[in-house]
Amino acid sequence: MSDDAIARLADFFDRNGYVRQQNAERLAVEGCGSYKKGDEVRLVAESLAELAEIRRLLRSAGFKLGRAFRKANQYRQPVYGREQVARFLVLVGGRRRTRRDT
Repeated sequence: MSDDAIARLADFFDRNGYVRQQNAERLAVEGCGSYKKGDEVRLVAESLAELAEIRRLLRSAGFKLGRAFRKANQYRQPVYGREQVARFLVLVGGRRRTRRDT
């Protein structure tokens, strides 16, 4: 993947992307039967054209994509899984806020 493509993904992430990480304490208390949330990166697209670009960039970097969805007149592209989230953060330099799921 080119440096330009990585920079473009990082731009999308820096603009309004976020990371959700699984809350280990909550998982220990509630167990995986009721607490199912795992690690996730979400990139936000302002248009279908941006969503297509984000999806193309992620696929070219070897990520398995979750199903994109619309929310608040924007599109969200999730990437699920602890390993994929960690790899994404390394790729873009890990420079965005995280949201702990509580």
